[in-house]
Amino acid sequence: MARPALEVLKECEAFLEGHFLLSSGRHSGAYCQMAFLQQYPAKCAEVMAPVAEALRACEADVIVGPAMGGIVYAYELGRQLGKRAIFTERVDNVMTLKRFAIRPGERCIIAEDVVTTGISSLETKKAIEDAGGVCLGICCVVDRTRPEAPSPIPILASAVKLDLPNYPAEDCPLCREGGLPLVHLGSRKMRQQAKQTL
Repeated sequence: MARPALEVLKECEAFLEGHFLLSSGRHSGAYCQMAFLQQYPAKCAEVMAPVAEALRACEADVIVGPAMGGIVYAYELGRQLGKRAIFTERVDNVMTLKRFAIRPGERCIIAEDVVTTGISSLETKKAIEDAGGVCLGICCVVDRTRPEAPSPIPILASAVKLDLPNYPAEDCPLCREGGLPLVHLGSRKMRQQAKQTL
């Protein structure tokens, strides 16, 4: 019987609890450090197996992982589904298909590590569509979207759905309690506005 994905994430320390500064500038009591899961190929395969199974009916041609977070998950899904797996990357801060081509009409699924707002996936969707491909939707390891802020691209499958509240810096209960230091683990630069609020 398959283990719950969250159990595996905790085992890998890919799911952390504490006091975290998100790339948006908001604060949260939990953080998904998905690179930690990628250290363990067998555990990564285990977590992605139900996602792959849920995607079989989509009949996608290509799995596209935005660099850096989506590359390993796109590869793993491509391996399990027997599909081509590629990645997009930034050139002059624009998400592009620098190394790969998508043929007109190819059906593509975007593979992400964590989806919170889905906004960053829109850049990869644009690259797919600019190449003539069709974006079927997103899959991810962790779906952090909320009903009041759904993803602008349909989420077809995820390994785990987490409701992790986050707060504006000025309203953070963890800051008020003062017991935990604020930690920033994200790879993306915070927006200038977010920096100014800290």
